[in-house]
Amino acid sequence: MTAPDHAAALEQQIDQWRSYLLRRQAIHSVDVVELEDHLREQIALLVDAGLSTDEAFLVAVKRMGDLDALSREFAREHSDRLWKQLVVVGTDPGERGSGARTDTIVAIALAVAAAAFVKVPALFGLDLDGDTSFYARNAGLFVLPLLTGYFVWKRRLRASTALWLAAAFVAAAVFANVYPFASGGSTEALTALHLPIALWLAVGVAYAGGRWRQVAGRMDFIRFSGELFIYYVLIALGGGVLLAFMMMIFQAIGIDLEPVFQSWLLPCGAAGGLVVAAWLVEAKQSVIENMAPVLTRLFTPLFAAMLLIFLGTVLWTGRGVDIERQVLIAFDLLLVVVLGLLLYSVSARDQSAPPGLFDVVQVVLVVSALAADAIALWAIAARITEFGFTPNRVAALGENVVLLVNLAWSALLYIRFLRKRGSFAAIERWQTEYVHVYAVWAAVVVLVFPPLFAYI
Repeated sequence: MTAPDHAAALEQQIDQWRSYLLRRQAIHSVDVVELEDHLREQIALLVDAGLSTDEAFLVAVKRMGDLDALSREFAREHSDRLWKQLVVVGTDPGERGSGARTDTIVAIALAVAAAAFVKVPALFGLDLDGDTSFYARNAGLFVLPLLTGYFVWKRRLRASTALWLAAAFVAAAVFANVYPFASGGSTEALTALHLPIALWLAVGVAYAGGRWRQVAGRMDFIRFSGELFIYYVLIALGGGVLLAFMMMIFQAIGIDLEPVFQSWLLPCGAAGGLVVAAWLVEAKQSVIENMAPVLTRLFTPLFAAMLLIFLGTVLWTGRGVDIERQVLIAFDLLLVVVLGLLLYSVSARDQSAPPGLFDVVQVVLVVSALAADAIALWAIAARITEFGFTPNRVAALGENVVLLVNLAWSALLYIRFLRKRGSFAAIERWQTEYVHVYAVWAAVVVLVFPPLFAYI
């Protein structure tokens, strides 16, 4: 189908949508004109993002459903067409265009390159089984530069921006491998954990392109991160089933694939799978309901109830928190999950909607998480007082403080919103701007902690 044919088909679809609204006689023609202008803007943005005109129309109408009840009904009646277009590469080359095929080829090539890069160090004598510390420190450097390169290419970023991003990865590689870490030391482990967090900001800059300075651009990246995590987990689960069956059937003929699995399939698949997951999220963004906000609506009340029960038990029994390292790590992970629930609830909410019951549940979740964080901070302070400063304790203390500030101000903004003394946009702006704090803290741990604690 040629470009004029696509344009004609799009106009026919818009005419059908307009006639539907007017036929229901529940909306004035002036309002239809205003809605049509908004619809065309949405279609133009989606086409620029890589969707076909037919897909862009369906997604735009679905988005319009959030603004108008009749558009929502129209989208529901025509949703069967939407599900027929969930295949990433259509069977009709003319329908999808060469752009989608090129995008597919580039993404798959980068996934293969990421998988190959994992084995490149073995050519220089760094065996995967013999030097796991090297791979742990450099895990993010095998795939994140390629993922960033994919978005640099897709967003057509300026050469100067690409050079700055490349410089960030080069600096990360230098600091991860030049520091004389003690074998198996704490600062080496902290570097391995925090380096990908710091570099994820570079991925975000590439993903958002010129919109990184805008709240909407950063929020889009937060949505992308959540969807990427879900897609990656699904790919990993499917790959695990595939590999399990592979090992089983080869075992039946007396061939043990475990060495190949450990040295090749698992590390290469983990690296390449991340690029594939990112490509899938990017290829079908907004075509169906995002999964992260849907899961958030389910688990927010459950986590809020769990934290309330925990806090009630602490008050009832008078027991303090165990100060063992594993317990404190579990508390940190819990707070990260709570923050994730808050982020994806914010990302999916209509800013113009009035406060509702779910917003009250969100406040209960955040406030109870603050109380749990205070208990964890008390336990960390007690551990430092008793045993002194170590890299792990200082890192745990800093991470809890960073989370505490974010959750505390989020709770204040949310309470203001519930009392109708503040806007929901302020909550969204705070969350997206605070992303930089996490990246800066992670960079401090990577760059400052090793020499500060004598690389132990």
